[in-house]
Amino acid sequence: MPNSRIIALALGGAAVLTLPFWAEDQYQLHLAALICTYWILIGGLNLVVGYAGQLSIGHVGLLSIGAYAFAIAVGKYGVHPALGLLLSGALGAFCGLLLGLPSLRLPGFYFAMATLAFSLIVGELALAQGGLTGGGVGLAVPTFPAPFDTPRGFYWLVAAIAATGTWTSWNLARFMWGRGLISIRDNPVTAQAVGVPVFRAKLTAFIYSGATAGIGGALFASLQSYITPETFHFELGLFFFVCIIIGGRGSVLGPLLGTIVLTALPEVVAPLAKLGTFFYGLTLLFVVLLVPEGIGRVFDLIGERLRPRRRQSTVVDPDLPRLARAIETAGPR
Repeated sequence: MPNSRIIALALGGAAVLTLPFWAEDQYQLHLAALICTYWILIGGLNLVVGYAGQLSIGHVGLLSIGAYAFAIAVGKYGVHPALGLLLSGALGAFCGLLLGLPSLRLPGFYFAMATLAFSLIVGELALAQGGLTGGGVGLAVPTFPAPFDTPRGFYWLVAAIAATGTWTSWNLARFMWGRGLISIRDNPVTAQAVGVPVFRAKLTAFIYSGATAGIGGALFASLQSYITPETFHFELGLFFFVCIIIGGRGSVLGPLLGTIVLTALPEVVAPLAKLGTFFYGLTLLFVVLLVPEGIGRVFDLIGERLRPRRRQSTVVDPDLPRLARAIETAGPR
């Protein structure tokens, strides 16, 4: 790894660790925790959308399953929050398996519609099962015990889980398994011809994204402290998808930057709150037209300009005596 990248990672890690000490107010700390929570889901979804090329726009349904599982298990049945977090991740993975088994065999557009239908069904079930989920009234979500019961402690918890998820996704993406997902995205027929297990690879990535969505849902519910079916609206699922598209497919850093930019954008344009949707659309249009590979590619280009690649030239010395012997051996024809 280049020294400049190591320095950038070290500075980024130091900024994440020390954020609670230099944040101006509690709301900025809440916003940073929300970015980490979103990234836990988006980091897993990136393997499905950015690497495998599957258009999943209904991960908000898996997010809501993890949130309600945590709220019910911890709030109603007294399960320890740490165990509730694991149960939410396991349930998200199981629902990802149930959804992925039939829907991943569908072509792109129909798979997107299947995930959208799933999220709508989950929302209607949460609204209908009032005795379990609270229906339209919703549920209060308990917080994590000390030392994670303060804004600073909770931020460090979600930042640590987000860092672990990032490290896992990065390792999965940079080895042969991640290369197989990229080959599936670019040309599934060729990938299958060279021995890539197309369906199994896509299903594994989808199950992993379901687990991260479940864990992200539990943390999201605890951060919000109260959830209703309206909390998990369609625009939120579309937001996760757009973060990957704006950040850039086929990388880990790009979608992370997309998550930070799109989550912080409402705060940047806070004086123009009524135009929030306009700025979202403007950002998406800007990236699609000017940087179709995503904003992550911009940082790569800047890095290449600051640190140009050295071209190595190799001088080939001909073996003249050997060539002369070969000519003599061949002789005239």
